[in-house]
Amino acid sequence: MAQDIGSNKEAKPSPKRRKGEVFIIRERCKGCAFCVEFCPTHVLALDTEFNSKGYHPPVVVNAEACTGCDLCGLYCPDFAIHGERIKAKAKVEVNDEG
Repeated sequence: MAQDIGSNKEAKPSPKRRKGEVFIIRERCKGCAFCVEFCPTHVLALDTEFNSKGYHPPVVVNAEACTGCDLCGLYCPDFAIHGERIKAKAKVEVNDEG
């Protein structure tokens, strides 16, 4: 009988690489919440604190889920937020031969 050698080992969770990042200009925001409503990965929520204009700006509540799609920035009427994709670092092989 064939034995599955790898079946008894626990799967180690691989560290997730973030794909995107959100940038928020709190003082520019008027609290419309378009960014929160249209975010497909639910990265944002409205803050409980006010900005200087008296509005609740968005805050990042799930940064790991951001894909950098920039839908938040596309829907923001005040240009108070935008998303960017994080570029992957290139792997460099080092040759130790002299």
